[in-house]
Amino acid sequence: MANHKATKKDVRQSRKRNERNRYYGKTTRNAIRDLKAITEKATAEKELNEVASMIDKLAKRNVIHKNKAANLKSKLAKKVNALA
Repeated sequence: MANHKATKKDVRQSRKRNERNRYYGKTTRNAIRDLKAITEKATAEKELNEVASMIDKLAKRNVIHKNKAANLKSKLAKKVNALA
């Protein structure tokens, strides 16, 4: 690592961003897991909107790829629609 102030600052910033992105990713994965466990359609539909929003935010922040976000939302929507 270079010994410049700007480089040290960039390392600090990237470490902070990395921790924040890991937190958002883990929180979203937990929300997805909880959504998959729901068996009532009304509750699942309400929860799907919140989880889809979380997934979109991850894609916007480039934590996950936009196509992965689309695939996740599609699979979750299929699962919710299959509930009776």
